[in-house]
Amino acid sequence: MTYDFDLFVIGGGSGGVRAGRVAASQGAKVALAEEYRLGGTCVIRGCVPKKLMVFASEYPGFAEEARAYGWDMQIGDFNWGGFRSKLHAELDRLEGIYGRLLDNSGVTFFDSRAEVVDAHSVRLADGKVISAKHILIATGGTPTVPEFKGSELAITSNEIFQMTRLPKKVLIVGGGYIASEFACILNGLGVEVTQFYRGAQILRGFDEEARGLIATHMQENGIDLRLGVNVTSMERVGEHDILPPEYGTHGPIKVCNTDGADDVYDLVMYATGRAPNITGLGLEDAGVAVERGAIKVDAYSQTSVPSIYAIGDVTNRVNLTPVAIREGMAFVETVFNGNPTPVDHDLIPSAVFTQPEFGTVGLSEEDAADLEPIEVYATSFRPMQTMFADKADKVLMKLIVSKATRKVLGCHIVAPAAGELIQLAGIAVKMGATKEDFDRTVAVHPTMSEELVTMKEPVRST
Repeated sequence: MTYDFDLFVIGGGSGGVRAGRVAASQGAKVALAEEYRLGGTCVIRGCVPKKLMVFASEYPGFAEEARAYGWDMQIGDFNWGGFRSKLHAELDRLEGIYGRLLDNSGVTFFDSRAEVVDAHSVRLADGKVISAKHILIATGGTPTVPEFKGSELAITSNEIFQMTRLPKKVLIVGGGYIASEFACILNGLGVEVTQFYRGAQILRGFDEEARGLIATHMQENGIDLRLGVNVTSMERVGEHDILPPEYGTHGPIKVCNTDGADDVYDLVMYATGRAPNITGLGLEDAGVAVERGAIKVDAYSQTSVPSIYAIGDVTNRVNLTPVAIREGMAFVETVFNGNPTPVDHDLIPSAVFTQPEFGTVGLSEEDAADLEPIEVYATSFRPMQTMFADKADKVLMKLIVSKATRKVLGCHIVAPAAGELIQLAGIAVKMGATKEDFDRTVAVHPTMSEELVTMKEPVRST
């Protein structure tokens, strides 16, 4: 049978674009459809704009340290309008790069929503049906807000980058990395920030000692972090222009919560979870199996329909941009190069861009202790750079080591530039380095990270 394309990709995020252009560069006839903007959540509504906001929010702290070192440096008011203009210009630039990558690879691009019709067909928003030998779904995830009285007044991380001006007082609901990162960002930009989390501690699932240290620093930096608290209802009590008119009116908002301390906020942002973006994709009619709200795939990203594959957050495996890219590359290797390649989801380094920053790879102390006897090597200290400013900040360097094999099962760093550090430590952990391998490595002095190779005695063992 003759098809219009060898591959049709639904979704123009990092994973979908990488898979599409690599397949095309190897001779496949490829088309890709994206209903919003090329680049996906990471480039347009996630990692990239968030990290730029992280950079902006850190400068007041730099100025404080600079004064301690003798510089006559002052920080005035933050110009959100100027920053926002440059931010959106940068996102436009990156989207243009994605478009050129597709074009230069010979990928046919459809600026349209697409849905699956059957095993070899997709339908565009204008009704046009296109056939393909293989279909790849890479539609990512989307933020969710639980339903309660007034929940429609909340914004999510999708809208936060569209603010026309900064709010004076904001509530962030959630305890994961997105909520905690934006609490730190807005606090650094001078916004009065309250964060609600219904659990006992933020950053659930991460190493307990690390997340406790981060929470302490967030509170010391001025964030009103309230644990064990949740919103019960919200009510708009006025109007403002923090968001453009097309996003509706979102405040000021009176928030009632479980601790009884009701208050009014200019804006309420929910970051309580994300869901695979599968609504309206035609999966059921096409026979594509869905499990717990995500597209069910095997180790090779193949769905229940042999000609249809799915990668990235829509499969709800490991929801990180570099993982989606790896899955896309493995898909091309499997389908177009005839080399079945599963994706290795084990020991993936990641970073949380709170202040302080958190880098992690491997098992937490708690998870490792549940599996086998371990030794914990850890140290917490004030970094040299902030000593002059007499800051109370502490960093944490921590290794989780198997007693039986001596392998480093987990590495956790809470420190400035922890994301940069964990990328390098992740190589060693992924290679199966032992504690003795770390010990044999000569320290780089004076650095914070030298502690990773100088900790000689465990602080505890199980």
